[in-house]
Amino acid sequence: MTYSLKRELEKKERFAGGHRLCAGCGAGITVRAVLRALKPEDRAVITNATSCLEVSSYMYPHTAYSDSYIHSAFANAAATCSGVETAYRALKKRGKIKDTFKFITFGGDGGTYDIGLQSLSGAMERGHDMVYVCYDNEAYMNTGIQRSSSTPRFADATTSPVGKESPGKIQNKKDLTRIIAAHNIPYAAQSTFTKDFKDLHLKAEKAIYTEGPCFLNVLSPCPRGWRYETADIAEICDLAVETCVWPLYEIENGVWKLTYEPKKKLPVEDFLKKQGRFAHMFRSGSEWIIEEAQEYIDDQWEKLLKRCE
Repeated sequence: MTYSLKRELEKKERFAGGHRLCAGCGAGITVRAVLRALKPEDRAVITNATSCLEVSSYMYPHTAYSDSYIHSAFANAAATCSGVETAYRALKKRGKIKDTFKFITFGGDGGTYDIGLQSLSGAMERGHDMVYVCYDNEAYMNTGIQRSSSTPRFADATTSPVGKESPGKIQNKKDLTRIIAAHNIPYAAQSTFTKDFKDLHLKAEKAIYTEGPCFLNVLSPCPRGWRYETADIAEICDLAVETCVWPLYEIENGVWKLTYEPKKKLPVEDFLKKQGRFAHMFRSGSEWIIEEAQEYIDDQWEKLLKRCE
């Protein structure tokens, strides 16, 4: 059946409104989009690392999820999910559970790129039938916009502040999708909120219904940390893709494939200038920063094209 956003939006919501996420936040959009890929008859167990998403969608005994939900610590959401998935398989084998359950973990970049990486690596290596979704907002937004290993070079964050001697964070962003793909899992992919959500939906559906450990890395902008107008989130996601700052691709059984290639690659400054965290890059005398950012993105894009040949 061909994809239809209208048909998908007619499904019963699995992530209720009334949560406390900020207007213009990408985390809730990521969750809604991923859970829409579930078949209506299937049930899910959601595990969630401590994060903006967790504190805004859960306060005991209330949760925004219609499916079973487990709040885990920053470091062990993937381990929690893998344990529940193992218990499910054991109970299913004994005939004590009849329904079909899917196992999905949501974590921010702090709980995925950094603090939870060891737990995630272990779950992927062991081969659990689960999906780990990183909603990547490129900093520790919940605790004060501190830099993470996902924060891009030159971004202004509270622990990598811009100043007279500092252009912001000095390290480049960690390539986590490639790191997880190196675990030789069946499926890994990058996506974000573009056009009619088709790219994210199809990748989420493939990840959920591919047997074994799967990984989705979803660029999920944060209005407070990135400092953009809340209504601009869709435009910022489009610019991330069109400038190749955030390419859309998937790795299925070791085969790399671009799922979108811009007809005309836009300059990286088109993406940067919409966000306050990069405002210093447009001051007089800072032209070298934009040049270096462009050189890095060009280099990464060319390497990705070669992998996808």
